[in-house]
Parts: sequence; C-alpha cells; structure tokens
Amino acid sequence: MARHNELGKWGEQYAADYLQSIGYDIIERDWRIGHRDIDIIARTGDGTTVVFVEVKTRTSDVVTKPDDAVDIKKIRNIGYAANNYIKTKGIVDEVRFDIISIIGNNKENAQLAHIIEAFNPCLAY
Repeated sequence: MARHNELGKWGEQYAADYLQSIGYDIIERDWRIGHRDIDIIARTGDGTTVVFVEVKTRTSDVVTKPDDAVDIKKIRNIGYAANNYIKTKGIVDEVRFDIISIIGNNKENAQLAHIIEAFNPCLAY
C-alpha cells in the first residue's frame, strides 16, 4: 500500500476513534457506490442525526489545509453517494455533512479539527 494510502487509513481510524469518544456510533466505514465513497457514516450520540464524514489527513499544512481538498467535485460525489445511501437504507432522520481534518501522522503529534455542518451538497449544483 502506498504511503499516502496508509496515512489516509490511519487518519480514518483516528477520526472514527475520536467520533466514538464523543458519543457517536459508527454505522459504516468506506461505504461505496461505484467509484464514489463516504469515509465514515455515523449517528450522533442522541440518535437523531446521521452524519456523513469526509476525513482528510495530511502530514503538514504547509501547502494547504487538509479540508481545502474537499472541493466542489468531491462535495458532489459525497452528495451523490449519501443520497444513494439514504435511499438504500431508508433513512428518515436528519442528515449532516462534516469534515474531520487531521494534520500529523501519529497520535502524539496529530491535530484534529471537526468541522460540523461543513457543507451542503445540495448547494454544489
């Protein structure tokens, strides 16, 4: 596995651990429809909201911040995948789209930012 893929997998696990530590239940990881994917699908601790989470991990933010990589194309792809997930699973709860941005490559030096309601894919068209 390429180094950037390993970093991404580590970041997704770190993000999932974080979400669980604040009371979220992880429903799915790396859910796919075709070539589109959602990194984490979780339910808030109060059980009222399904959260679609995009995780972006970088070793540093010298060039760009990790969450800047969530561009209009990525937002549309997440929206498409989320719509399919909602229909497939019959979700009737509130939904939300978050970004977890991680800078670092291990628990000792990682900086995690959880951006709640980071985007609305309906506005990306």
